[in-house]
Amino acid sequence: MAEVKNPGEGVQIDLISAERMDGLTSMEKIRMILDGVREGNIVILEEGLSPDEESRLIEVTMTEISPDEFNGIEIETHPRSETADQSFLDRLMGKESTKKLTVIGPANQIETLHKDETLIQTLVSRK
Repeated sequence: MAEVKNPGEGVQIDLISAERMDGLTSMEKIRMILDGVREGNIVILEEGLSPDEESRLIEVTMTEISPDEFNGIEIETHPRSETADQSFLDRLMGKESTKKLTVIGPANQIETLHKDETLIQTLVSRK
């Protein structure tokens, strides 16, 4: 990810498109997300991770937690309409779509205030 030279007092938000994630392996996605969050950035994925990738992200995060350096992550996923982009066969087979907005940030900077079918409301604080 491109680094901001002088972020000042603000919070950097990395908006990652589905196209950028398409060519990456699961571990490359996880590493890109964790590297951004470890730098104090909020990472927003246009298309969410698969359930396996989310589980792996949490596992890797747990191994990297350090009381003095990294407090972990906060992750919220907002599903899109279940029928919007899924084929009939996918819906029939119960295949979960990964087309969902996902917000990931440092656990000590992001707090979810409210979440429902149409909204994720989050408070982001500075370090």
